[in-house]
Amino acid sequence: MNNTIEHARSLLPQRVNELLGRANVVATGVGYKMVGGQRTETASIICSVEKKLPASSLSAKDLIPREVDGIPTDVIETGPIRALQAPTGRFRPAPGGVSIGHKDITAGTLGCWVHRNGQWMILSNNHVLANSNDAAIGDAILQPGPYDGGRDPDDQLAVLEDFVPIELIGAGSGSDCKIAGAVASLLNSMAAMLGSSSRLQAIRVQAAENLVDAAIARPLREEDVKPEILHIGAIQGTVPGVLGMAIKKSGRTTGYTEDEIQQVDVTVNVQYGTGRFARFKDQLMAGAMSQGGDSGSAVLDEQNRLTGLLFAGSEQSTIINRIENVFNALDLTL
Repeated sequence: MNNTIEHARSLLPQRVNELLGRANVVATGVGYKMVGGQRTETASIICSVEKKLPASSLSAKDLIPREVDGIPTDVIETGPIRALQAPTGRFRPAPGGVSIGHKDITAGTLGCWVHRNGQWMILSNNHVLANSNDAAIGDAILQPGPYDGGRDPDDQLAVLEDFVPIELIGAGSGSDCKIAGAVASLLNSMAAMLGSSSRLQAIRVQAAENLVDAAIARPLREEDVKPEILHIGAIQGTVPGVLGMAIKKSGRTTGYTEDEIQQVDVTVNVQYGTGRFARFKDQLMAGAMSQGGDSGSAVLDEQNRLTGLLFAGSEQSTIINRIENVFNALDLTL
């Protein structure tokens, strides 16, 4: 079985763009096939769709094949996968798992306390602490978040220290194809003047792939730091997420929840408001263990080892950044 899983993991990167290009598909990953609502021991390439549709309503090119190069496929309905941000008390000192947010957002979750260059830092999502790229370093971070009554400056806990920019595609993202179209138009005009009948066509650029939705904030006072997570306790190291691992989190909306890693090597298109999305690769997927406002939650295993940073999901799914990618991107330690 392990050999089959490894084969599927090596195969998926070669087919991921093809599968995500099919209508209704929002994510792909490697997991175990579900039959009658029960997990089997059959390793599969899993395609998550916004809504399961009858085959008769799909074109041939949008049907998911029964297998990919000998690996069975499975289709699960997750609904649209969105960055989890939704609009509870004030905590001083503040632990992980409580409401927090940039002064201009609603509210998300303070994931946990980490270190950079020997200083305490709050770890959460870019879209929680940095307003989906729109914030400036030094901006006020409130606890609780604005939706939960946090006010600037009375409830300011920290200032934005750093964030990993999210490569967004779509309206207002600055990453659509207007530039490509303008360049093609200019070159075509030049070609016409030179008597050439050849013409260029602007082709949609493939979505840039992100690894993390992550940001850090520096507390105004060290006495406001509580290096543990509400309802969980202190973090006991880190561990890579693996298929079938039992996990837990504490978030501002759904509190303490448990689940397991159902898919690894997930590539997923995540909505960031109307008309914008971002593609993330090398993600972990769990079941329905979160709701809006849980974004930024730290995800741990049964031994309280940190394995991921929750950032998106749907009614049936939760998407998690690998913690090793987060730490590498922001030069963090525990």
